[in-house]
Amino acid sequence: MTLEHRTRGETVCRPFSDVRQAVGSLPRLFRRSILGLTALSALTLATPSHAQVIKGLYVAGSGGASFNQDQTVRLSPVLPSGRDHYDTGVTGLGSVGWGLGNGFRVEVEGNYRNNRLQQFRSSYFPSSVGGRQQGYGVMANALFDMDIGANWVYPYFGAGVGYGWQAMKASVRAPNNYLNQSINGTASNFAYQGIFGLSFPVPFAVGLSFTTEYRFYSLLGPNGHHATGYGSIGGYDNPRPAGAMDGNRVTRNDFNHSLLLGLRYEFNPAPPPPRSVPVMTAPAPAPARSYLVFFDWDRADLTDRARSIVGTAAQNSTHTQLTRIEVNGYTDNSAAHPGARGAGYNMKLSLRRADAVRAELIRDGVAGGLIVTKGFGESNPLVQTAANTREPQNRRVEIILH
Repeated sequence: MTLEHRTRGETVCRPFSDVRQAVGSLPRLFRRSILGLTALSALTLATPSHAQVIKGLYVAGSGGASFNQDQTVRLSPVLPSGRDHYDTGVTGLGSVGWGLGNGFRVEVEGNYRNNRLQQFRSSYFPSSVGGRQQGYGVMANALFDMDIGANWVYPYFGAGVGYGWQAMKASVRAPNNYLNQSINGTASNFAYQGIFGLSFPVPFAVGLSFTTEYRFYSLLGPNGHHATGYGSIGGYDNPRPAGAMDGNRVTRNDFNHSLLLGLRYEFNPAPPPPRSVPVMTAPAPAPARSYLVFFDWDRADLTDRARSIVGTAAQNSTHTQLTRIEVNGYTDNSAAHPGARGAGYNMKLSLRRADAVRAELIRDGVAGGLIVTKGFGESNPLVQTAANTREPQNRRVEIILH
């Protein structure tokens, strides 16, 4: 016998005072920049944030304004000391990088800076100047992109180390033949930088972002350039008889601040995050509303399997509100005596089968007043067959819960 079911449709931070103490020995403008970035980072990290996902290869380029801090010219036995003061210049850089997919990315950068020498400041004599200083560098940077909950802007910060070159081609002139100096040459040293920026994804170009940055860049000193000249102000800033001078003009650390605008393109941009959809809890499946009990040929008694099916129907009837239970009996179209006599026999057999199931339901605790039994004989077969065919699936009782 078989049964068929059918249903109806933490972040740990040091105190800010510790940061002040740690950067106390740095140049004043750099100290202000570092402290400002630290405060901004603290405010950013105090709010929940997630990494902007940049994965794979990207390229970036930017350009903007270059601001050189005054560079101290050290005392020399041959050349006078002072401070080089520069005009606002230009800077440009390009980089190739790789996003790790967790907010971190690394890149290699090439940079260029150009600032015109505006003044040689000395307490001993006034002067006029000409020429400029140019800087080149190759840097390795590590950066972290943040997601602060606004899909139109992503802050990022980072740092880099590398090597740089400083080329000087300038002149310094003082009145009355006090000094007439020419400076040429290229110095090189290790360099480092700090980076803070904002990226703005371009909506109509997937992978393209507009960027704006602040960078602090320093070429370690001392840096020497060859200088020749003629004058009556010489080494240790002392007057002397007019004469020629030739030596190494040495400046201390080169500190530069840059404001940049640029573009970045990712070759493998991450897809936008899926829209959050409320999770709907699926309702518990309702108990089956219909059960089929099958019988052997010309039999109306229940086997153990049949009683198990009836028991399941009786138990599930307690889990739903019922108005009635239909118990309908059927037979196949075979009979020992074909014709009207056989059809009448099958009608009575189908009713006996229905009564047997009703009695079993009552034994399993179902109220008899809910149960309605009917016999349909050979009509409504599950499987259409030829006349006088013994079909097991048509010999059945159907239990329907209403």
